Amino acid sequence: MKQGLVHIYTGTGKGKTTASVGLATRALGQDLKVVYAHFMKRPELYGYHEIDSLKKLGATIMGFTDGHPGFNKSVTSEMLRQQVAEALVYLSAYCQTASPGLMILDEILICVRDGFLDEADLIHFIESKPETMELVLTGRGATDGLIEKANYVSEINKVKHPFDEGIPSRKGIEF
Repeated sequence: MKQGLVHIYTGTGKGKTTASVGLATRALGQDLKVVYAHFMKRPELYGYHEIDSLKKLGATIMGFTDGHPGFNKSVTSEMLRQQVAEALVYLSAYCQTASPGLMILDEILICVRDGFLDEADLIHFIESKPETMELVLTGRGATDGLIEKANYVSEINKVKHPFDEGIPSRKGIEF
């Protein structure tokens, strides 16, 4: 690719991570080097089998946080801010040496929305990424500044969801 663009998948609806995984699958099928870095997720507890699928297809998987303080009481806000800051430093260096064709920062927008990462720091990461690397940012609450920096913005909003009718999450569909 001559130019790596920036994608945002945001909104209240189901499918932001799924959209990024679909893009990763397409990129892997074209022999691009793919990095899937997740924030706020705890695969050891909740599965997130799409991560396993990407790994089987050859993606590099990285996890950087121990969850969200709202869901994991052992995580403090300060601890999470530190983990996210260290992750961006690491990923910035990694991009320069490993030269991925596609990097996904899954749920990174939650980090900005909830005050664990300054918008300016993520904008700096975007501006300093390798020119040819495609970058995907997912999560609820994309800021105006990040939307301005992106080339693609998809807002996925919930109109209706079975959870609202008392139907629990189903294996293979929601998890």
